[in-house]
Amino acid sequence: MKVILLSDPASAHTIKWANGIHSKGVDVLVYGLTACDPSQYNSGIEIEEFKIPEFIKWQKDGNILKSIYLLSLPRLKKIIRQYKCDILHSQSASSYGLLGALSGFHPHIMSVWGNDVYIFPNKNKFFEKILRYNLSTGDIITSSSKTMAEYSKRFVNKNILVTPGGIMLDRFKPMKRDNSFYKESDIVIGTIKMMEKKYGSEDILDAFNILTKRNPTLPLRLLMVGRGSLIEYLTEKAKRYNISDLVIFTGMVPFDQVPIYHNMLDIYIAPSTDDSESFGVGILEASACGKPVIVSNIGGLPEVVIDNYTGFMIPPNNPQVLAEKIEILLLNKETRLKFGENGRRFVEEQYNYDKILNYIISIYINAIKKK
Repeated sequence: MKVILLSDPASAHTIKWANGIHSKGVDVLVYGLTACDPSQYNSGIEIEEFKIPEFIKWQKDGNILKSIYLLSLPRLKKIIRQYKCDILHSQSASSYGLLGALSGFHPHIMSVWGNDVYIFPNKNKFFEKILRYNLSTGDIITSSSKTMAEYSKRFVNKNILVTPGGIMLDRFKPMKRDNSFYKESDIVIGTIKMMEKKYGSEDILDAFNILTKRNPTLPLRLLMVGRGSLIEYLTEKAKRYNISDLVIFTGMVPFDQVPIYHNMLDIYIAPSTDDSESFGVGILEASACGKPVIVSNIGGLPEVVIDNYTGFMIPPNNPQVLAEKIEILLLNKETRLKFGENGRRFVEEQYNYDKILNYIISIYINAIKKK
């Protein structure tokens, strides 16, 4: 079986998906518009990057940048003919979805990701029409969460299959903490996510500041893992709070090192503020590593947390409540450890990566049979 993935080659989600189906014996070609590190992919996976013309690279207008996808269409059609693929899979229903729709190839599977259905169609009526058209051409539509699947049905009258992000349980598991940054006695709170407003990055810092003032004798530390536009702002704010020596911003880390950073934490927090948070892979990774989680009750995130069992659900945009829930876990080590154990069991039962990969392969096989 040969599959072409239309997706951002630099995305961790694309890399994980491509490597996963390739490990099941599928030949994979990834086609996208961004450069990537090929070493992140399994040997044997082909990567085709459409080179963006130099005169367009400097453009700031999002609409102009979107037009680049259309410029790449002739190249995609040629690759489809040469590669002789069995499945075309667009991982996004907006830009890459349009590219897949206009290619005319079938069977065409389209995965909704989040911003493509929550934000893109709300920009204007024209974008909404594009999304509706794209979804109407998909032979099979998938979503990573039940919540996003239901939301997407307002744009298309089709059944939408739920294919949640599975967790590699052999990689994401409880391990001894790497104490490169910390002492064994330190209590480390943190997140592994882009440092952006929609992910509640500032709320995390504000809540941590509250905690340090309430608990001056506790050895509290904050670990913020990920790149993003807010890093400089948050670094300056930490200085104003006089907590810089307690906070570490790592920037982006390689995917194969993410389990190491999860295991540096005692508590994982994801106080996202936007409904476009369709699914919480990072939350499940933390649970798989035996960490209690504190998560906003927003978007598809409630699907990956059992309140008062694997962690706590909280309202978004509320650093005070976030601090209160963290404090409960800080002061109750037994609860902290129990939530972590429950989380590991929850992921093993519901989000086993190998089982989900087998389900994805069955979707591909059924699509080919119906061709």
